[in-house]
Amino acid sequence: MAAETQTFTKAQAQIVKETWELYKKDSAGNGLLFFSKIFELEPEMRDFFPFTQDHSLPLEKNYKLKAHALLLFKLTVDGAVALGETGTMHALHPKLTELGKKHVGFGVILDHFTVVKTALLHTIKTAVSRFWTPEKTEEAVNAWSLAYDELVTVMQAKMEATRKAAATAWASDD
Repeated sequence: MAAETQTFTKAQAQIVKETWELYKKDSAGNGLLFFSKIFELEPEMRDFFPFTQDHSLPLEKNYKLKAHALLLFKLTVDGAVALGETGTMHALHPKLTELGKKHVGFGVILDHFTVVKTALLHTIKTAVSRFWTPEKTEEAVNAWSLAYDELVTVMQAKMEATRKAAATAWASDD
């Protein structure tokens, strides 16, 4: 994952904001694309999302998909903007550490973040490629990738700390 000391430019933040506007033009379709890609890559990840556990409800009819995808994509946009403006995501750390702690409880591991990143980048590329040149699309994918990596770095640090604290508490109970 990227280290927070890596330079993320204002231009990269701007391209993330521009792609966000394109994403939102079909947020329902893009949310479906995002989750479909996750479940194609790792079908068992469907069980992590309570709103997708009813397999009788087709994904395209699941309105909660769009809402959840919007949250993830918007958080990545916010992170990119923060990186572009201040060079850090410190303002988002409380939210990201809270999410990291929650994700430990869900049983999320590093590989799951990789699957989500692959789906996120696939969705961004699909959402913008019909509007932009291949070069500009690739710039967007790279900027989203860096921003996502920064988010995940903070979350994973909290997840690791939470796991260690739980292991220590469990060991001291023996």
